[in-house]
Amino acid sequence: MTIYRTREAFEREETLRLAPAAVKSAESRGRLFAEPEHPYRTAFQRDRDRIVHARAFRRLEYKTQVFVYHVGDHYRNRLTHTLEGAQIARTIARALRLNEDLAEAVVLAHDLGHTPFGHAGERVLASLMKGEGGFDHNRQSLRIVDWLEDRYPDFRGLNLTSETREGLLKHGSPWQHPVQLPPPAAQPSLEAQVADTADEIAYINHDLDDGLGSGLLAPERLEDVALWRETLRAVREQLGDAPERVLRAQVVVALINRLVTDLIEAVATRVDARSLASVAAVRACPERLVQFSPKLEKPKRELKKFLYDELYQHPQVLAMNERAVGILGDLFAAFRSDPGRLPGHVRARIPGDGEARAIADYVAGMTDRFAMGEHEKLGARRG
Repeated sequence: MTIYRTREAFEREETLRLAPAAVKSAESRGRLFAEPEHPYRTAFQRDRDRIVHARAFRRLEYKTQVFVYHVGDHYRNRLTHTLEGAQIARTIARALRLNEDLAEAVVLAHDLGHTPFGHAGERVLASLMKGEGGFDHNRQSLRIVDWLEDRYPDFRGLNLTSETREGLLKHGSPWQHPVQLPPPAAQPSLEAQVADTADEIAYINHDLDDGLGSGLLAPERLEDVALWRETLRAVREQLGDAPERVLRAQVVVALINRLVTDLIEAVATRVDARSLASVAAVRACPERLVQFSPKLEKPKRELKKFLYDELYQHPQVLAMNERAVGILGDLFAAFRSDPGRLPGHVRARIPGDGEARAIADYVAGMTDRFAMGEHEKLGARRG
């Protein structure tokens, strides 16, 4: 008996192991451009690997989550956020007997289109692109994997499967997409829904952790939030007089476990109640299946509102955001007034994509530090 397994063996294993409503690799709807299958990797494993090797993925290390990269070495950035979300997605998908590789691929790609300086940067580009098709980081992620990555001789983009691309396709901005979009459906696959909710679980908890570690969030204010208060009490009973830093870390761990456990049980109940026996049945479902139980949904929303009010709207965070608004606004205006400032590879896309879209692609792809460096050069030229 041979020690290794072929792609076909993995695919046979999926048909036995995965739930009826899970996406099977062998049943993928395929890629935009036909390619030979890999001898040892399934279609979704290849998607995952292509995303990890993409230039846009590497740039996530220097893109803001909440705190700009130079504020401190231990705060999350877009890359660490993505990795934490992928880990959570795999746990959920595994427990529900879904396709872990597909769920992971979607999470790994979901923020590729994020601008420098987080959502503040996204708001700047959305405003600047009014009348030009708009801007939304979800659709930009799909644009990157379908069009902007340039690694293969026979096609543009990464040529991911329809299922991974489906997971990236949200409502977004209505700009014209350069290639055919995945087929529309009432709902995406369960794996795509899991990826979306794993992203939410990740940022709620690590933003709490970073907010407390930075001192911007006051622990006593969190006592007013039921989900935090209940979890903190349970952890204190278990750990006793642990150091405050350890206590905080364990509360975050317990919160993740509570949210993940509730989600797994709630999804299993919904899927079983509807006797969903295929991916087609999931896509035709009128309501989203991957949601928390009603018991936990309300306290989760309360915790998210607390984060919005106390962290994302904190004066120090808003001050960082304000700087981002100025930097990206200045860069976009400079490139519009003189496209000759753009690198040659960006100028080459203007005839096909339009000047505004080519500039938005370029600015959105910048890291925080590259945008700041280009802004300093712009000021030096003006001086």
